[in-house]
Amino acid sequence: MAVSGALVASVTTGCWAEPSAMPAVRDFLIAWQVGNYEAAAGKTVGIDRRQVEDALGRVRQQLDAASLRLSLGTQVKGSDVDQIVKKGDEADARFTVKIDLGENGQPWEYPGLMHLKRVGGKWKVVWSPSIIHTKLKPGQRLAVVTQVPKRAAITDTQGRSVVRAVDAYMVGVYPGQLADPQKTLDLLAKQTKIDGGRRLDAERLLGRVQSAPPQEFLPLLTLEVPAHTKLIQRLNRVPGIQFQGVKAPIAPAYAPELIGGLGPATADRLQQVGAPYQPGDTIGVSGIQLLQQRRLAGTPTVRVVAQDETGRNTEELRSWPGQDPQVVRTTLDPGYQRRADFALDGLPYPASMVAVRPSTGEVLAVSNHETKGKNLAFEGHYPPGLTFGIVSAEALFSQGGMNQTSRTTCPGRVTVGNQTFSNKARSASTFANHFAMSCKTTFAQLSSKLDAQTLVKEAGQLGLGQNWGLLVPAFTGSVPTPADDGEKAAAMIGEGKVEVSPLAMALVAAAAQNGTWKPPYVLSDVPKPVQPPPPQNLRPESIANLKKLLGRNAKVGNAREARVSGDVVGVAALATYQQDGVTKTVSWFVGSYSDRAFAIAVEGRVNTPQLAARFLTGSATGRG
Repeated sequence: MAVSGALVASVTTGCWAEPSAMPAVRDFLIAWQVGNYEAAAGKTVGIDRRQVEDALGRVRQQLDAASLRLSLGTQVKGSDVDQIVKKGDEADARFTVKIDLGENGQPWEYPGLMHLKRVGGKWKVVWSPSIIHTKLKPGQRLAVVTQVPKRAAITDTQGRSVVRAVDAYMVGVYPGQLADPQKTLDLLAKQTKIDGGRRLDAERLLGRVQSAPPQEFLPLLTLEVPAHTKLIQRLNRVPGIQFQGVKAPIAPAYAPELIGGLGPATADRLQQVGAPYQPGDTIGVSGIQLLQQRRLAGTPTVRVVAQDETGRNTEELRSWPGQDPQVVRTTLDPGYQRRADFALDGLPYPASMVAVRPSTGEVLAVSNHETKGKNLAFEGHYPPGLTFGIVSAEALFSQGGMNQTSRTTCPGRVTVGNQTFSNKARSASTFANHFAMSCKTTFAQLSSKLDAQTLVKEAGQLGLGQNWGLLVPAFTGSVPTPADDGEKAAAMIGEGKVEVSPLAMALVAAAAQNGTWKPPYVLSDVPKPVQPPPPQNLRPESIANLKKLLGRNAKVGNAREARVSGDVVGVAALATYQQDGVTKTVSWFVGSYSDRAFAIAVEGRVNTPQLAARFLTGSATGRG
């Protein structure tokens, strides 16, 4: 065996004349290392060999060790000391133990010492628990104590936690009271199906239970009530399982799709977060709680101790200090968050909303309504419809030689390339008036003033399709280069292959308000592995025209019901799209006021300007 060969090589250094204690030491260490405890016990005297087998066999269990390696000799202050010192019929042998504690900590290396005596002409190891560790006494065992620090908070702009305490049960065991640990943990894993079938890893749980202090309560799950009441009832029938009622800070107070939740460390979740977290830990399972798991949770302090079965006499043998948790500060403003949630409350359709600060890029509110746990405010893929007219108008103002007073037409039907566009016919007027009247045919005709690459480039100037370096998942939009004139005309009115998220459009509105597109951020003090793109300054003449365009639309156009004050500007739109073979409608409002910009998307036909008014005023009537 490879391990045996390595050990033999290490213990046969030097010249020895028989009779020597070396073969007995070598054979004992090799047998112990490879798990042949019967053979190792056969090299001992002092107590019943079965007790020796049991003691050696429990070392790995009690430490939940990934590996154990033994070698003859130790070093003292950097110099080799004698491996074996013989005095007549007795000898002392020094050796080194190296144990890989796996997820319980770093490798643990320490010196060992065994005493031998010659019995009937043969050298035997005089058994003592101190062979396992020099400080281990009769009646004691090894144990791993993991001290998990209190999880740090996720806070809002006022420094308040965005996580609230709820009624919950800590589900766990007293390891020393389990009649059959394997059976208990197998039943626990079988009964525990979390979030779509994820289960705890029974084998890894067994290792943790066997290595824990037997007399202390070991939490294995934290389950919220009433959400997990049925699971709690099932687990109540598992022998050996204990419950402790607690108030646990595990539920998001708002923006749950962004903040995320906490839950059990199932096998697949442990693959995401990695060491040093273990089965039974409560970890982030979604959103910021998952993405910032290591920062929020820190890392545990791990101690290896020797203790008796009561736990009263405990001596620390080695410890590895953990890292303190750190607060994660968000840019969420609770006042704007309440307004955003209020605006969408009661809708019969999935809806999402984002509010940002144009001058900085801070995300002030993130609201998702009936989205089945998805953060569609950041990750939704929708055609923007004529809200994309902000992008198209900016391109026309900066590259198409137009302004908001340019004369345009709005026929009832127009064909560009191989695509036909229609709307209610309007009299010839200014571009601003036709924009306010939601004239698709106006934009379709004006597409001839821009080449495909220019439209895509200007969309990129407004952040669409760029990597924002946001630290949380987000869809930044997609504006593919149109293949022909028909596709270009469709892109101009936010149809065809153009897709955006509410966050992407809120940033477009922010750029129109501020004159500079700025990358968004929602975590204010977390290092960014990817540097966000620099701010993009728009042309002053384009901004001046955009503000007048959107202001007129809010005054007399399709956004007028949102104009609860004179500084409100914006645009409303409907867009249709195909999803799973079904035609769907998304209703939009994209606008700004003062140093705030926002976007609303609803998967159904609704009056979005009225929703915008609810957000702006915090009132169902639109009058604050």
